[in-house]
Amino acid sequence: FFFRHVFAGLVSADDAQQYIAGMILLGVAPCTAMVFVWSHLTDGDANYTLVQVSVNDIILVFAFAPIAGLLLGVTDLSVPWETLFASVVVFVVVPLGLGMLTHQRLTKSGGGAAVERLATKLKPTSIGGLLLTVVLLFGFQAETLVEQPGRVVLIAIPLLIQSYGIFAIAYGLARVLKLPFNVAAPAAMIGTSNFFELAVAVAISLFGLSSGAALATVVGVLIEVPVMLSLVAFANRTRGWFPGGIQPSTAGAAE
Repeated sequence: FFFRHVFAGLVSADDAQQYIAGMILLGVAPCTAMVFVWSHLTDGDANYTLVQVSVNDIILVFAFAPIAGLLLGVTDLSVPWETLFASVVVFVVVPLGLGMLTHQRLTKSGGGAAVERLATKLKPTSIGGLLLTVVLLFGFQAETLVEQPGRVVLIAIPLLIQSYGIFAIAYGLARVLKLPFNVAAPAAMIGTSNFFELAVAVAISLFGLSSGAALATVVGVLIEVPVMLSLVAFANRTRGWFPGGIQPSTAGAAE
């Protein structure tokens, strides 16, 4: 809507299609990692968060490619389905399968302690890989980011509206349903947050590192953390709206 109507005179039709494609990829990739952080910051139910993330993993494996392909079909861009499915296999199925296999073998040989030791050793590598990916993306998109900041703002506007809109709907429904706060907060966070690493990888695979679609996913990376932190702060301030939202220490202080 925004790039086809509101911003139609500000960007070319080709660029608009690329930006729409990037935002679609962000929107259809449910988060499966950072939501644990957001849930922890709002004292969310760890078991509920784990179940919801597991559901998101299943959605990614079986539904990401069909949904992404269907929605990308509304653009004028050619979408190679084989590349889309291959991206899901490479970036989701293979890591998930290797992770499950590794966890199973380590649990049998050394128990939970062995899994924790490996996770501790690999954590710096995973963070380094993510940072390297982001640095490369910003490097290839640096010219646009520096010389055309207006494009970044135009992309950020619908992404911000989407993020805050989804949170408002999910959080509002949770309040109507009178869900406990430790479920309502992570539920809204999970619905809002995106698996931007996957969106970035698929955008690069389909459209190239210097494409407008990749730029849109980079903007998604830029706004993800500030947006989610603002929502965490809002949720913590409004925890009294939900059953179990007021912590014992807070209630005691009020008395």
